[in-house]
Amino acid sequence: MTAAFLPVLLAGGNGTRLWPLSRTLMPKQFIRLAGTDTMLQQTLCRLDGLSLEKPFIICNEEHRFIVAEQARQAGVETQGILLEPFGRNTAPAVAMVAFEQLTQGNDPLMLVLPSDHRIENVKAFQASVIEAAAAAGQGKLVTFGIVPSHAETGYGYIEAGQPFSASGARAVKRFVEKPDKATAEEFLANGHFFWNSGMFLFRASRYLEELKAARADIYDVCEQAAQNIEREFDFARIPKDIFEACPDESIDYAVMEPTAEAAMVPLDAGWSDLGSWSALWEVEEKDSDNNVKIGDVVAADTRGAYIRAESRLVATIGLEDVVVVETKDAVLVAEKSRVQDVKRLVEQIRGEKRTEHHCHVQVFRPWGDYESIDDGARFQVKRITVKPGQKLSLQMHYHRAEHWIVVKGTALVECGDETTLLTENQSTFIPVGTKHRLINPGKVALELIEVQSGSYLGEDDIVRFDDNYGRS
Repeated sequence: MTAAFLPVLLAGGNGTRLWPLSRTLMPKQFIRLAGTDTMLQQTLCRLDGLSLEKPFIICNEEHRFIVAEQARQAGVETQGILLEPFGRNTAPAVAMVAFEQLTQGNDPLMLVLPSDHRIENVKAFQASVIEAAAAAGQGKLVTFGIVPSHAETGYGYIEAGQPFSASGARAVKRFVEKPDKATAEEFLANGHFFWNSGMFLFRASRYLEELKAARADIYDVCEQAAQNIEREFDFARIPKDIFEACPDESIDYAVMEPTAEAAMVPLDAGWSDLGSWSALWEVEEKDSDNNVKIGDVVAADTRGAYIRAESRLVATIGLEDVVVVETKDAVLVAEKSRVQDVKRLVEQIRGEKRTEHHCHVQVFRPWGDYESIDDGARFQVKRITVKPGQKLSLQMHYHRAEHWIVVKGTALVECGDETTLLTENQSTFIPVGTKHRLINPGKVALELIEVQSGSYLGEDDIVRFDDNYGRS
């Protein structure tokens, strides 16, 4: 068994490539795409069997409770969750964790993993990690090169040089941008080119040494930010005013390309970054017509399609090589060869000031979730679920009143100076400008219907006075 690693999971993202299933508030790493666990949970679970320290997870501020809850569901205790006020790419994010470790007197081998990759052969992955540890222990900065299965134009490549030792690690001759088809075919035939996985293993101090030498501007900002980390529960918050000055750069560009100490370990483990709907079609089980069908789907005279129904029946006739993805508030229909353009489509939706790129109709909160059922001029209807023992913040609204009707469980309602216990089929009214709080004191989930009415119904019309989750 190798020395202990510190897993560093990169869980940021904008949720654009797998729209409409992924959104800004629910990017793909938090979704069950292939299998019963989310991509984040699969990444955590494939570490079982290695000698590990508790993982560190890096995510956006707005995803903090999703990350904490999914780690809890996977039975994984984290060392901490580092919150970015906004994305600055992978080089600064990993630098922040490295500074955090050195400040505490630690200098671990940091195993940096995107949390949205699929790896079929976990044993092969772990064997490659152990191989990489030998090189990282000698001061090398190791990346993992995916053994290519075809001439892919959607990935960057790594050209491997001579082996360092019998461990299997090889020198990196160069990194190559995404090639055209002819160049990709040349790379595949050459045998010395590998897909760039975006996974790394290096000692914390060595990473910072190379970052300082190549990109002192990133190093200096991260060092200052690390000295001013704000801590709350299991969360470590990067100060916004300092981090704002940090350049946006990846580990590849900032460190791996400039360093003379880059190494690569081949990885042949059924890897995919699931970066498009066509990539999901590749890995999922298909029927006799080469279709992937998920959910309530009826496909007639349809071939080579990826069809996913989240909330209702989806039926197709006479289609070939298409992607159809249905959610409660949006449907995507695209040629399978054009799915790389989904990101551009999301930008168009955002530019039209719509909301479907940002969140689903069901929105998750640390206390439970809510789902929009209906809305119109001056009203909005939601279904709210509160987990047993959880409570919402003590809050008020300037522009809306609320009616609550309990349909399941028991609700303890604080409204002004009064506290009321409500059971199924009972209701209450929350006037505009009144402090109120909803609590589930029971042992089963509380479900209620909320009818909001008023001149403004946006989620930002909330003034919090007290909150269990650090949002007040």
